Amino acid sequence: MCGRYTITVTLEELMLRYMIGDTAVPYHRPKYNVAPGQMVLAVIHDGTKNRIGELRWGLIPSWAEDEKIGSRMLNARSETVASKPAYKQPFLRKRCLIPADGFYEWQKTETGKQPMRVVRKDRAIFSMAGLYDTWVAPDGRKISSCTILTTQPNELMAPIHDRMPVILRPEDEAAWLDRCNQEPSLLQQLLLPFPSEALEAYPVAAAVGSVKNDDPMCIEPL
Repeated sequence: MCGRYTITVTLEELMLRYMIGDTAVPYHRPKYNVAPGQMVLAVIHDGTKNRIGELRWGLIPSWAEDEKIGSRMLNARSETVASKPAYKQPFLRKRCLIPADGFYEWQKTETGKQPMRVVRKDRAIFSMAGLYDTWVAPDGRKISSCTILTTQPNELMAPIHDRMPVILRPEDEAAWLDRCNQEPSLLQQLLLPFPSEALEAYPVAAAVGSVKNDDPMCIEPL
């Protein structure tokens, strides 16, 4: 699964990375411990250009009766996403990128669970595959939310956890965002474990387990 991640770069760096000319996002600060339920930055394609904005992490399907369902839909298994009622339509029509520069996972050890941060070896920004939807509450409120897709672990991740987020290859990002691409079999081909040789993992302090901690100390190697 993917339950915490980091995005420690500036908004300007994100706009440059995703070729975005302008944005309505008023402010973005580096985040060292992004947690479920928070507003997260996401990239979509509106048919003409890439756009960046905020979505609540935890998908609320448009047909849901209650927004609380979002807390159970933080991740979607890539293997079954095309058939699950909550994800079937977003998979075809509402796909997004969730920018990150690292994610956390907890590795079981003899003494407990050790939090690990996984990053690209070159420390570059990467894109996790996401889906989004918009839910309208009975009182008229609109909530746009998202989920992060997961897949089987690569060789690096296998000793740490049995799932990992789908990290798209940069050359596949445009195809993932393309609204005209609605062939499930073609989309599934993009949802592969990211090459382990391009990633590295290192242990961090247990303090990252608390969402109250969100500062550079979270990503410092032990």
